[in-house]
Amino acid sequence: MKAAGFLLTLFALPLGAQNARAVVLHAARLIEVDTGGVVAPGEIRVEGDRIAEVGSAVRRPAGAEIVDLGDATLLPGLIDAHVHLFLHPGAEDLQTVQESVPQRTILATLAARDDLMAGFTAERDMGTEGAGSADTAVRDAVNRGQIPGPRLRISGNAVDILGGHEDAIGFNPAQRVLPNATRANGAEELVKVIRQQFKEGADFIKVYETGRDEIRNGEWWTPFQYTQAELEAAVREAARVDKRIAVHATGEPGALYAAKAGVASIDHADHLSEETMRIMREKHIFAVPTFAILDYFTEHPESPGAVDSYRAMIGVHIKEFGKQLAAGIPIAMGSDVGPFPHGTQARELVLMVKYGMTPLAALQAATLNGAALLGWDQQIGQLKPGFLADVIAVAGDPLRDISATERVRFVMKNGVIVRR
Repeated sequence: MKAAGFLLTLFALPLGAQNARAVVLHAARLIEVDTGGVVAPGEIRVEGDRIAEVGSAVRRPAGAEIVDLGDATLLPGLIDAHVHLFLHPGAEDLQTVQESVPQRTILATLAARDDLMAGFTAERDMGTEGAGSADTAVRDAVNRGQIPGPRLRISGNAVDILGGHEDAIGFNPAQRVLPNATRANGAEELVKVIRQQFKEGADFIKVYETGRDEIRNGEWWTPFQYTQAELEAAVREAARVDKRIAVHATGEPGALYAAKAGVASIDHADHLSEETMRIMREKHIFAVPTFAILDYFTEHPESPGAVDSYRAMIGVHIKEFGKQLAAGIPIAMGSDVGPFPHGTQARELVLMVKYGMTPLAALQAATLNGAALLGWDQQIGQLKPGFLADVIAVAGDPLRDISATERVRFVMKNGVIVRR
């Protein structure tokens, strides 16, 4: 029992505290994501939880651990700005009915581990989908070093209207099935719910602004859920405590209302008007495309008839994504992982490149831009001295083949090697 207790205490130490000696990482190349420069060979000296030196031949102190990663590329840890730790493949609505919150929380810890091992060292959890503020416990356990996982920004339960996108629709009303989001109708209820979410530990608030979606005569159609004035009330309340609002918004006019209100990000962003894109560019509001989720649903439809609908939606989104790239709006990588298996979301980077981004721009979306969106741009997202030592190595060169990000062979978070 004493030995087990010692190991538990060691594991629970703050991440970074377990590395008493310097670590030198060596690989065939290192990418400077801010410029696209390649350092070959690439080396990083890590001391404690921080990057101390970066170059082609860093200083190697006596006693330093040397990790030779061979023909690999060193990158900053990847950042997924749209995940659902509390979801897994299968009927999403039934998960909240059939699985208890404790069961879902256990599964969320496994999801966090899988994402970390896939090279995602930071994430934004976009709603527990009916598990309330349970993600507070997951975030805090990760921060204390009790469980492995990415550093997290969490939203608790997302916010929705009566009969909205995540309400319990299609069930027997007499059963009173609970919605997958916290209900708030109007500005006054929004403010009350936001205050409760922050009280329970949320880092930001996720609001469902549109849904559900249809393709009508080849065009995207989706109803809005909150008016611009209501979203402005939400943004003001979050700003009062120096926090922000992210919205699920697939189309217009909801996306425009959100942009005018000054949200931090518009997630999914399948169709954005010229005016919306102009405002997003001016206010530096991120679009988070989430191609991977529809890609997965197309390959794994809940019914044969759903395939054509998903393909039509993807077709519109691809066309609109080209317009968004041309408009120069900021883009952060977000996969919507959860309904498809955790740990596989680097597929999003492959799709972003397939649909028009350069490999470097995709990497920037998953590092620099993700760090900025999560409010950690001075701590993670780059391999620079003084930054936290969140480092991964992938097989091959992602500037030549972005799918290299799906072949992670090494992960370090906070100066601690978690996969090698």
